[in-house]
Amino acid sequence: MTQTVPRASATATPADALAAGIGFLRREQDRAGWWKGELATNVTMDAEDLLLRHFLGILTPQAAEESARWIRSQQRADGTWATFPGGPADLSTTVEAFVALRLAGDPADAPWLTPSAEFIRDQGGIEAARVFTRIWLALVGQWSWDDLPNLPPELVFLPSWFPLNVYDFACWARQTIVPLTVVSTLRPVRPLPFDVAELRTGKRPPKTRTPWTWDGMFQNLDTALHAYAKLPFNPIRKAALKQAAEWILARQEADGSWGGIQPPWVYSILALHLLGYPLDHPAVKAGIAGLDGFTIREETDQGWLRRLEACQSPVWDTALAMTALLDAGVSAGDEMLVRATDWLLGEEIRVPGDWTVRRPSLAPGGFAFEFANDGYPDTDDTAEVVLALRRMGKPDHLRIRGAVDRSVAWLEGMQSRDGGWGAFDADNTQVLTTKLSFCDFGAVIDPPSADVTAHVVEMLAAEGKTGTRECRRGVQWLLDHQEDDGSWFGRWGANYVYGTGAVVPALTAAGIPRSSPRVRRAVRWLAEHQNADGGWGEDLRSYRDREWAGRGDSTPSQTAWALLALLAAGERESEVVTRGVEWLCARQRPDGGWDEDKHTGTGFPGDFYLSYHLYRVVFPLSALGRYVRGGS
Repeated sequence: MTQTVPRASATATPADALAAGIGFLRREQDRAGWWKGELATNVTMDAEDLLLRHFLGILTPQAAEESARWIRSQQRADGTWATFPGGPADLSTTVEAFVALRLAGDPADAPWLTPSAEFIRDQGGIEAARVFTRIWLALVGQWSWDDLPNLPPELVFLPSWFPLNVYDFACWARQTIVPLTVVSTLRPVRPLPFDVAELRTGKRPPKTRTPWTWDGMFQNLDTALHAYAKLPFNPIRKAALKQAAEWILARQEADGSWGGIQPPWVYSILALHLLGYPLDHPAVKAGIAGLDGFTIREETDQGWLRRLEACQSPVWDTALAMTALLDAGVSAGDEMLVRATDWLLGEEIRVPGDWTVRRPSLAPGGFAFEFANDGYPDTDDTAEVVLALRRMGKPDHLRIRGAVDRSVAWLEGMQSRDGGWGAFDADNTQVLTTKLSFCDFGAVIDPPSADVTAHVVEMLAAEGKTGTRECRRGVQWLLDHQEDDGSWFGRWGANYVYGTGAVVPALTAAGIPRSSPRVRRAVRWLAEHQNADGGWGEDLRSYRDREWAGRGDSTPSQTAWALLALLAAGERESEVVTRGVEWLCARQRPDGGWDEDKHTGTGFPGDFYLSYHLYRVVFPLSALGRYVRGGS
């Protein structure tokens, strides 16, 4: 697939593009030293925000009107909503958007909602929506709690060695599940001032599965848990609810969030509220106020738009921006890099978190993704921060070296048994959790991935640790997980282009020869998937349909990922690289940035996607810098 985009500057050279890109980042840096691009996603964030505020009794007409205006602006021509721009219609997203617009005052027979309702019914109605959508419907009286999976709060009592304990789930999942056990146990209802009967089909739920299958066993378990929940006197449950509240409160971050991400955040607010914590309780008040800090308001010709970020990425963006600027030739002594270094050093995490459940003797270290997420440093951010900081020098050499050394030690200790690295936890690979009936949306475990493992391996190589056991095992993991066609799967970015763009530079940095058959296969795959316009792109549908692998409209970030791999493989003089560089130069905006209307970041493969607004700048700048300056 190709995309026709008018050239912004037909005469721009790579050196010109570098200078303009450096200027763009210089202007975008916050005075405190960090960079942060918007993190955009789909309208479920905004729909659920309206439903939350309705439930808590704090929804204002202004918030409803501005959010509704944003939700309408994202509607597809056929009246539906998708999970990413240009993607297919999605049932659950359309259900949540429809209900939110009705809550904001849109009539059911509005011309823009009539086709939405028709689509929902054609797809099976709200009966076919995902579990999390039906939980929101139950909260507002449009679905029965009896027809939802039961989540017992007694889960918090299970020891870490017991199957299905909360630490078997990925950090984002466990922080969502614990508060949901409270919500689903207390089964609250705050009715909407309308009904959504037009979204129902009346179809009966599926029959019980065969008992000896996983689905059947968990369905029978769910039936037993529903019966257990109806016991008239249950002191164990009372104690479990109290323990769940303490577990939730212990994990609230300084900015009021939980994990710095929307799902655990909103469910934790709901859980505490239902347990009797008033809206002016410090924890609840901070949680609600923190959501406002994730809210973006934008003035347009149609009026103010209001949208919610699912997360914020200042540490990640700052590390990538520093690397891009250094690749582009900016001196390590430049004032903006010095300020960024100082800010990053202040973000180092020196306290234990949930990761200690699997690594109890490992000393704290590393960096998180967000402004405030001390409980959950992650290996991906930590590796990228080290790659940036280690290139900085005086006057903070000793301070930098201390943070780098602690981070490297932490990363080495977070290696999983199979040699790879997951993002937040080690050995978080218990697939039994994925069989639970409420796990029908998004990844719930955090196994090693090629992109994260590659970033750690690249960092270890930069630190001169290619001969260590950790690095050798990481390299072998990457070699073992190469796809038959020569690419690598990308867990946190779209998709095979991202995975391949991360792995090839890591392998060559770790000593795998550029002439290696593994590297040549990757080069061939990238060359075969270059678009006719010279760029690269990959549609997010590749997560569900392998036919989309490496296919999609060209984007700046994905083109840069491909170039980073090709440059690392020694392809600087090839026509493939030349055409890719020309594509980037020709499409740079006059202000030094690039436009990118696609989502190229991944939250949950196949279900939830993101657009990192700084990706369209930092990765092209790195690629062009390495091209111009001969680096890899």
